[in-house]
Amino acid sequence: MVDPNVIPLVDVMLVLLIIMIITVPVMTHAVKIDLPKEVNRPTETKPENINLSIDFDGAIYWNESSVDRNLLLNYVLQEAVKDPQPEIHIRADKRARYEYVADTLAVLQRGGMRKVGFIAEPPAGS
Repeated sequence: MVDPNVIPLVDVMLVLLIIMIITVPVMTHAVKIDLPKEVNRPTETKPENINLSIDFDGAIYWNESSVDRNLLLNYVLQEAVKDPQPEIHIRADKRARYEYVADTLAVLQRGGMRKVGFIAEPPAGS
């Protein structure tokens, strides 16, 4: 009758027990986190976009309708007081003089418009 050698089994079990004793407190250590409270808010309405086109000869189109340069400030002042303020998307003809675009930007700034962007057309070959 041969007795099995259990010493290596006991050594391995002791090593595993020591590893468990060391790692379990680390894994159960809790970190206090303040999570935000859930609040139901109504969805915000997106502001409308106003397309402002500048033709090669300086003509201005406010949402596809022709506007006189002298009346442009009146349109801008009406839109600037809205909440949320609409975005102005400027699309200028590539043959338009920079002076026309700069004058239009000055009118928008004087009127109090804060959200102004430029729309560029990609080249025909792309």
